[in-house]
Amino acid sequence: MKGLAMLKIGEIGWIEKDKPKCGPRDAIVKPLALAPCTSDVHTVWEGAIGDRHDMILGHEALGVVDEVGNEVKDFKPGDRVIVPAITPDWDSEAVQRGFPSQSGGALGGWKFSNFKDGVFGEYFHVNLADNNLAHLPEGMSLESAVMITDMMTTGFMAAENAEIGMGATVAVLGIGPVGLCGVAGAALRGAGRIFAVGTRPKAIEVAKEYGATDIISYKDGDTAEQILEATDGAGVDAVIVSGGGPDILIDALKMAKAGSKIANNNYYGKGVGEKDTIPLCRVNWGFGMADKDIVTGLCPGGRVRMERLADIISYGRMDPSLMATHVYKGFDKLEEALLLMKDKPRDLIKPVVLLDE
Repeated sequence: MKGLAMLKIGEIGWIEKDKPKCGPRDAIVKPLALAPCTSDVHTVWEGAIGDRHDMILGHEALGVVDEVGNEVKDFKPGDRVIVPAITPDWDSEAVQRGFPSQSGGALGGWKFSNFKDGVFGEYFHVNLADNNLAHLPEGMSLESAVMITDMMTTGFMAAENAEIGMGATVAVLGIGPVGLCGVAGAALRGAGRIFAVGTRPKAIEVAKEYGATDIISYKDGDTAEQILEATDGAGVDAVIVSGGGPDILIDALKMAKAGSKIANNNYYGKGVGEKDTIPLCRVNWGFGMADKDIVTGLCPGGRVRMERLADIISYGRMDPSLMATHVYKGFDKLEEALLLMKDKPRDLIKPVVLLDE
């Protein structure tokens, strides 16, 4: 089979590989819709997780089941499915502790294009199909559904981790697709005022549609100072960090009230200095004693999570298709779509590639 792969750090290309084998509880899936991610960019062009050779990329997919193992109960060939980016081992010790995304070690639930071939192939393997696939609701647009697999679950995770309450004031730093889903998640959790930090016109338009009340441009001055001024020095009840460089947490700590939560879902593809560190501001963190909690997480995967996010779309709570600004047709358009995600023109939020069944 053919796949779009990371050949080495800084280089991608099309390769041929054997079709993956199906275990008794697993599935082999053919892609139906695919979406390149900024994480793919970090992986290839920043070497964020180290060197990978001839590893098929991609972790955001809808698909059609091609084959299932003899112990799979709820899926059969021909089923149209949502495939989460994170596919935990659900019988692991980490799951029993309540951290399925970390099964098998830190970030261990992230298998696609991390330590096994991803979804940018003509076929791909899904472990534990009954737990890691969800049925694609009939009539749901592919552009909407493919956002469930990573963008929605990651953005909503931050809103959940920030424990946003009714009427809370929230800042979302970075309004790429994950940050936009953070805005939507904050609104769904009942936030009052939502600051969205970004400059891209299309992203600002969608942020307002999803519930942002204030737009902050980092080009107009210090982000934290602007938000502190807008809140008469009070700051915000919660911060969602969905973009920025390694020093973005300094801004977050500065604008966060004492007793608030800073929910990070930003992927730090690189740090600063010889030790590759992420800096914090000692004073703004209250010398480590201001109850400003920094909460992290890897986006939740699994069947139940996908089904619940699909319900949010089905019942009109959010329209994630607004983020699909560039839609391609055909498997051979994957490389163009991925390079677009790397170059990030100002009218881009998210590219999606649709395939024939």
